[in-house]
Amino acid sequence: MELVGQADLILLATVSPGDFEPDGPPTQQILLQPVAVLKGTIPDGPLALSAMIATDAEAMLSNPYELNEAHPQSYTGSCTRYAFPSGSRVLFFLTKEDGHWREAGGPFSRWAEDVLIDDAPWLRLVRFYLKVQALPEAERDAALIERRAFWGALGDDPVAQLMALDIDRQLAGPNPPLRGELPPAPED
Repeated sequence: MELVGQADLILLATVSPGDFEPDGPPTQQILLQPVAVLKGTIPDGPLALSAMIATDAEAMLSNPYELNEAHPQSYTGSCTRYAFPSGSRVLFFLTKEDGHWREAGGPFSRWAEDVLIDDAPWLRLVRFYLKVQALPEAERDAALIERRAFWGALGDDPVAQLMALDIDRQLAGPNPPLRGELPPAPED
């Protein structure tokens, strides 16, 4: 839910190879061909994003049932997903900085996850969290608790159980920082 609130644009898009932007940084680009906008304004055309097209060894799709951990590439040193198979359908959480789109959320966030079908668990949760974010703050917990109870009551549906667990994480509050406060500097 935090990521939903932080993003300027939540875009379901198909990934294709891009080129260097003439006035942009000299980095590899991918193009995001919009399929649907869940938050923000639909772009006029494809968006360029600093990332790369995945080679065979890097072509790793998101696990559709993993709703807590970031994409596996985030744990390979970059702290965020950086490579996408050409033609993949991905839900992107983006923010605009210095006139360029970049990932929202920071290290180890679920800023770019593959969603192969319209009923994918991650896409369903994001749509629900958008509705909750639109409510007055005083009503949000009640909406979360109600939906958790609904999905939790579907005992024979393992996907509903996973989504109820994700709501539990949201009700528990934001994740703690990756690192606590640093000790004060010595006075000498």
